[in-house]
Amino acid sequence: MENDTSGSFYNFLPEGCRLCYKGAKMVLYVTGICGKNCFYCPVSNERREKDIIFANERRVNRDEDLLEEAVSMDALGTGITGGEPLLRLDRVIHYIKLLKNKFGKSHHIHLYTAFSPNKGVLESLKKAGLDEIRFHPPQNLLPGITRTYYRVSLKQAHELGLSVGIEVPSITCDLSGVISLLKEVDGFLNLNELEFSETNYSQLKKHGYATVDDISCAALGSREVAQVLDYDKLHFCSSRFKDAIQLRERFKRIAKRSARYFDEITDDGTLVYGVIEGSCEGLLKEAGVWDEMYNFMDSTVEIAWWIAEDLAGELKKIGCKVSVIERYPMKNGMIAERTPL
Repeated sequence: MENDTSGSFYNFLPEGCRLCYKGAKMVLYVTGICGKNCFYCPVSNERREKDIIFANERRVNRDEDLLEEAVSMDALGTGITGGEPLLRLDRVIHYIKLLKNKFGKSHHIHLYTAFSPNKGVLESLKKAGLDEIRFHPPQNLLPGITRTYYRVSLKQAHELGLSVGIEVPSITCDLSGVISLLKEVDGFLNLNELEFSETNYSQLKKHGYATVDDISCAALGSREVAQVLDYDKLHFCSSRFKDAIQLRERFKRIAKRSARYFDEITDDGTLVYGVIEGSCEGLLKEAGVWDEMYNFMDSTVEIAWWIAEDLAGELKKIGCKVSVIERYPMKNGMIAERTPL
């Protein structure tokens, strides 16, 4: 069993997860409409039951928004989620075709759904270019899943050539039927560590869950559920994974594409540079600073942080304010830290 620094472990990773570990998977949130009201759902109030579209954290109003976001992070694939994506089937098919046409067949696309789509829907998804489908059956159906339409849907998806799996929260439940079904279709089992969010906190408390400790969002006992399972295509994804690996690696990919010559990329994928407020062009020229090492903005100069630090004393003498900025690498990314010099 492989382990990572976030506390996740696995003996098998589907292709969608492999790309996620590299930070190379764009998250396409096609709608917030769902109607299932699962007690553990972590979707925010800003998105829940709203028919809105996001690519990562970017609001999508036109196709170009989606493509620009994919290019900005050099995405090698896309995970389609919601809400319930199949409530907007035409939209899903449109975006699959759009991404495949732009980035080619190698751009891996997987889809999450709580539905058990019929063969016609599965065929339309496969024809559009879907590579992988992850089923999210309601918790009450998991023990007897082999007697539900999910069995039919998984088998048909497998027969069509889609990579198939079941992805559910790691909650105490009889999963013997799930494992039996997955063996029929050579499918994978993804268990996500149950975690507290602003929107599900009260419901998790009502169901008797507590956090692991005072600083963790993870639910006590969730990890242990996965640890005792015996299946050869199992992946347990920890609550820390998104920030500890996925988000950081995605930031690094964005930073590599967006960094200017003088920006420093940190281990967390943020950008560090200096900012000079005030008239300083003459001093920079006098100091022999290369043109590539700074950039004039509206009323400031952005420059290599170490040059700003070296010249801070002289810059202050001529009335300039100097600081070092660390910000997220996206366009107009949020400033994480500002240090006056």
